Amino acid sequence: MPVTDYQTLKDLATRIRIHSVESTSAANSGHPTTSSSIAEILSVLFFNTMRYKVCSPKDPASDRFVLSKGHAAPALYGAWAETGLFPASDMLKLRQVGCNLEGHPTPRLNFIDVGTGSLGQGLAIADGMAYVGKYFDNSDYRVYCLIGDGESAEGSIWESISFASYYKLDNLVLIIDANRLGQSEATQLGHNLDIYQKRLEAFGFNVYVVDGHDVEQLVKAFDQAATVKGKPSAVVAKTFKGRDFPGIEDKDNWHGKPLGPETERVLKHLRSLLKDKQGPLKFTIQPPTARVPSVDITNIKLPFPPNYTLGEKMATRAAYGTALVKLARSNPRVIALDGDMKNSTYSEAMKKHNPQEYIECFIAEQNLVGVAIGATCRDRTVAFISTFAAFLTRAFDQIRMGAISRSNINFCGSHCGVSIGEDGASQMALEDIAMFRSIPGSTVFYPADVVATERAVELAANVKGITFIRTSRPATTIVYPNDHVFEIGKANVLFSTNNDELLIIAGGITLDQALLAAETVAQQAVRVRVLDLFTIKPIDKQAIISNARQCKNKILVVEDHYPEGGIGEAVLSALAEETGIYVKHVAIPKVPRSGTPTQLLDYYGIDAPHIVGYIRELLKRGKTLSTI
Repeated sequence: MPVTDYQTLKDLATRIRIHSVESTSAANSGHPTTSSSIAEILSVLFFNTMRYKVCSPKDPASDRFVLSKGHAAPALYGAWAETGLFPASDMLKLRQVGCNLEGHPTPRLNFIDVGTGSLGQGLAIADGMAYVGKYFDNSDYRVYCLIGDGESAEGSIWESISFASYYKLDNLVLIIDANRLGQSEATQLGHNLDIYQKRLEAFGFNVYVVDGHDVEQLVKAFDQAATVKGKPSAVVAKTFKGRDFPGIEDKDNWHGKPLGPETERVLKHLRSLLKDKQGPLKFTIQPPTARVPSVDITNIKLPFPPNYTLGEKMATRAAYGTALVKLARSNPRVIALDGDMKNSTYSEAMKKHNPQEYIECFIAEQNLVGVAIGATCRDRTVAFISTFAAFLTRAFDQIRMGAISRSNINFCGSHCGVSIGEDGASQMALEDIAMFRSIPGSTVFYPADVVATERAVELAANVKGITFIRTSRPATTIVYPNDHVFEIGKANVLFSTNNDELLIIAGGITLDQALLAAETVAQQAVRVRVLDLFTIKPIDKQAIISNARQCKNKILVVEDHYPEGGIGEAVLSALAEETGIYVKHVAIPKVPRSGTPTQLLDYYGIDAPHIVGYIRELLKRGKTLSTI
């Protein structure tokens, strides 16, 4: 056993409780009771079990800790305050504007890897950390993830448990804080710990059931877990909400409430439990013993340019896989993750190139995204996630939490729009642009062809934040030369004549159709211009405005997406402060149906013949058009 003795661990747990009560009372909000239930767990982990550097909390050689039940943040802050990382007095600013000790932890704090508190997500992130530690870093740092028992009702937790077992993440320890009480009533299993044990063992976990307030049992369980090989471990800890809060412990209706008038009475009792009531406690935090390789994930480039022929046809989704392999050859820390769609998204090219750089997450999209978030923590990898774009919608919460976590993760959604054809509406992504546009700091690529797709992947690998690349199933015409230089937020004119009278803006399959329409009407001396935005966010506002002005202030937007939140609304937003520009917006107006791609493009009026009709209509109406 390390030099820290059991009484010190008990006193540290009590001090964590004191910090939790004092800080939530000062804030007049927060979760002191759920913080109290995990005090011994944090005491043992931070002052006995984990190996880390207080002066460098995110040292890549250090053990990792993920507090999935983020509402217990006061306890976590209290543990770090006891390490000496920051003054305990800072906790009295909990939840105040301008203080980084927020209601739920975020990476604004230098000791937090990811934002948590949207329940059910922390274990997937821990899975990603553990996977990288075991299979990429080949290191012995360990990952500890603490979840709440109420949180275990989330299906995403069991996706993550399955993943950890399948990949034999023996460097991972799941801790369940089984304190019996949820927010509004008792949890499903309460203190029936044998059920947790049986379920976890059925998934292939090594399980310890302990009294979560007994530091000796916790020390023993964590020590034993460190010796287990070939399977992940779980510590199921029986705890009580409001532990050592007289009259409050294990009582309903205290969730998320400061103690109010009970504060001083509870604090007096807690202080009476301390053996050493004055001065700092004596303990030794174990330094990291792991060795980790030096990693550089900056300036990742395609080692050689795209190699395609202008005018030929090829699906943009195919170029995604090609670009991934190129980047991986340039930097082996580029990894691909997929949800059993690799032969459709073309991420299978990465698996064929090097199976070690590909992670199969199977049909569990929420875990898929969480694993990628974890894998990129502490700048260990550059992660690309792919599946049908429609299926990413079920992981929207994970995606938005990725943004809160300041994650740099890249998404590729294939099979967008009605152009996928016969599979029908459930497989058609028609809200994906809207979804990713709504993510703060995101970059949304919509490449026109395979050349643009390769460059979008390259740019995504180097940009901060969440990125999304929208790829199509049908083949589209190659319109860019291989040496074209692409920029984020920079649009490109792909077709123009002299004295153009109308600007067409489209993307993917509708851009392909718009170019066909432009060529058709040009043969009849009808002058139009076609603009490829390349990125929908950030959008090239100046290019839209200047080209519209040069095209007699008329714009036609045609897209394979619902009207809400897609290209059309992005264009209208860019024009919000402009006057005198008319915009006609054509999109998929309702839930679509099955059919061949050709039939559906025609049925919903987004194919070349219909675009020709819109062009003629707009030019015929001329000056009678109303404008924004």
